Amino acid sequence: MIFIYGIALPLLAVSLWWLILLAFIIQPKFRAGFLQKIGFYSENKSGKKTTLIHAVSVGEVNAVENLVKRMRKEFPDDYIVLSTVTKTGQEVAINKLKDYTDEIIYFPYDFFFSVIACLKAIKPDKIIIAETEIWPMFSYIANLMRIPLILVNGRISPTSYNGYKHLKFFFTEVLSWFTQILMQTEGDKERIINIGAPAEKTEVMGNLKFDIQKNLTEDERNNLKNQIKIGNNRLFVVASTHKGEDEIALNVFRTIKQKYDDAKLLIAPRHPQRYEQVEALLQKEQYSYSKRSLNGDFEQNDAIMLDTMGELSKLFSLAYLAFIGGSFSNTGGHNPLEANIWDVPVLSGPTVFNFKDIYKLLTREGVAKIVQTEEEFIETAVKFYDDRALHDKVSADCKRIFDNSRGAIDFTIERLKNL
Repeated sequence: MIFIYGIALPLLAVSLWWLILLAFIIQPKFRAGFLQKIGFYSENKSGKKTTLIHAVSVGEVNAVENLVKRMRKEFPDDYIVLSTVTKTGQEVAINKLKDYTDEIIYFPYDFFFSVIACLKAIKPDKIIIAETEIWPMFSYIANLMRIPLILVNGRISPTSYNGYKHLKFFFTEVLSWFTQILMQTEGDKERIINIGAPAEKTEVMGNLKFDIQKNLTEDERNNLKNQIKIGNNRLFVVASTHKGEDEIALNVFRTIKQKYDDAKLLIAPRHPQRYEQVEALLQKEQYSYSKRSLNGDFEQNDAIMLDTMGELSKLFSLAYLAFIGGSFSNTGGHNPLEANIWDVPVLSGPTVFNFKDIYKLLTREGVAKIVQTEEEFIETAVKFYDDRALHDKVSADCKRIFDNSRGAIDFTIERLKNL
């Protein structure tokens, strides 16, 4: 089967050359990394033990971010290479992980010559594949070269499972080439075994995306609470806003404030160059406000603009409700887990493709809600202020999800050490 696959895939690409060329012309993102993808890689001359970590796109890069950082700490002398397939994945990888990796590359096309060229140039001692990126030729050649191949944070949705089942005759062999298969849940484990994964190689590791920790002690949180004088008021944190989102959020807050005098607002523009614009909006709306850079507090103010860097994740600890920006501006959204880790319900606009897998889980569990319009945003936010029982239930669900999902990084590191 792998021989047929290895011949058929390049022939298919050749036969569709005109369509591929057209796609390259119309969509420049398809051209990104083309030379590397067909096999032109710089040789790894470090002489160090080398780990290749593959994260196909933005979601997978976000998933392995903390694992990569932990690996740099646990294996300080190793040469770490991170690969992606998509241009956006590459950009996010460079932005987040360039200081924790030695090289960031594009993953090869699954042609035998591209894969061989990649593995000979990179010289990995082990390969980590994030989530369920199963490339048959890559897996086959890595196995031939006796390079351990580890699948981490694996998942197979019930929908995908139905498709995989029809190809069990093929994937039984492909999955046998993996050294270890570490899945997110018992359900994922059961599904991948049913499509051919060796049961003795397959374990449940949890979910890397939820393996984050609170960045304040309880004493530090109380000190922060006293600093900004929030008291028993209910803080609405509007986080990482882009152009056009501040107006929406201020309209929402106005409605909340009209009903509940204990509502307070913290608004945090994503980019410093927008601070003046947001301050002008606060003045226009005639809110009593201050700025965090001036040690502003809520004793005499309804709003504070967060115009300092590195404090947002801490201030989520004081939130009653959070809105995550970049989701009404076609930016793709930002990470909601920084709020959820503090048991804070999250609202987002409709565009969250940067974190679509996280939002899929969070919305299914009810700890985040995607609102399509400003009217729905207002209605949903008011509901959380109206119904404390609803708020408390969602907060408890946040805690449950994190409690059930922690330990994935420790589990993975332990397996890598024992490899």
